[in-house]
Amino acid sequence: MKVLLGLSGGVDSAVAGKILIDQGFEVTALFMRNWDSAINNDYLGNPTLTDDICPQEDDYNDALKVADQLGIELLRQDYIKEYWDLVFKKFIDEYEKGRTPNPAILCNKYIKFDTFYDYAKEHGFDALATGHYVKKVEHNDGFALAKADDLNKDQSYFLSEISNEAMKYSIFPLGNLTKPEVRKIAADMNLAVADKKDSTGVCFIGERDFRLFLSNYIPMKEGNIIDVDTGKVIGTHNGVYYYTIGQRKGFHVGGNRGPYYCVGKDVIKNELYLSSHLTKSFLASTSCTVTGFNNQLNIDLNGLDLKAKFRYRQKDNDVHVISYDGNDLLLSYDNIEAVSPGQEAVLYTTDGIMIGGGTIDKRFIDGSDVDKLIKDKLNNL
Repeated sequence: MKVLLGLSGGVDSAVAGKILIDQGFEVTALFMRNWDSAINNDYLGNPTLTDDICPQEDDYNDALKVADQLGIELLRQDYIKEYWDLVFKKFIDEYEKGRTPNPAILCNKYIKFDTFYDYAKEHGFDALATGHYVKKVEHNDGFALAKADDLNKDQSYFLSEISNEAMKYSIFPLGNLTKPEVRKIAADMNLAVADKKDSTGVCFIGERDFRLFLSNYIPMKEGNIIDVDTGKVIGTHNGVYYYTIGQRKGFHVGGNRGPYYCVGKDVIKNELYLSSHLTKSFLASTSCTVTGFNNQLNIDLNGLDLKAKFRYRQKDNDVHVISYDGNDLLLSYDNIEAVSPGQEAVLYTTDGIMIGGGTIDKRFIDGSDVDKLIKDKLNNL
């Protein structure tokens, strides 16, 4: 069975390759190059724009070393234009709307399990494989994704929008391993990346000052920070786009009511709305709408009681599906904080099978739109 492995230059995909070889698969690796500042700035129409250098070539060199140690061929494929058109433009568009998208989810949906998936099929591979921490399990005469054994590293959240077809075609060798076990396998083999730290940067772009990086594409613009409980201006910001609902740090504010939480923003007025820890006004919601839901299990969700994550590393929350039309959802729950438009709502069965995910669109408190409630309160102060 011929498998095409996405080899990133990190320890997880390296160990995934080792496991696949030990299991008897015929493994070929592919390194995806998806970011080039000079080319992307030409797409933007500003070839003089500069930003930090992406460490992608270092990752490629690490992938070469791993492929050599594993005795497998390493292919290299450029998806720079695909990444720009399908991921990064959507990423920027969402930020300009005042929402907070998840780049890893977009990356998996449009690149790793779409463009890369197409490449694997077109070149005669029987399956593709990645180093994600997730389990593929038998479910209702088919397959589904379930949480990895290492719940601290589980990445099912990031795979919530990949297609059912790509999921069935994929292999995830690390689902039953913990991160320490993966590190030990790499160390025992003396793999070149055994001690390489995990990447925490934007998918394919690398680790950098994110706000400074984003300002290359969405210019900074100073505006007021307003305390929603008092209506007073308590500071200024450099752009509402750079803040996320629930954020607790990074504000330059005065007064003695802090610390503060971000609870809303108005892109048109360029105003950022904070609530003091004393009240946490508008921080928690009781329901939300979810758009573009990717139902990997193809089941009717109406009326079901399920588990949900509204951001990565969040504990599971109990939710009830009020309505589902095959694309959009209305979920209800008990006072969950920091449900943020643009982020992903991922649903699970009570036994940990992932159903799928979609984009959080609006949040409500007892049926009333939170953003409207904030504006009404400020208008009445």
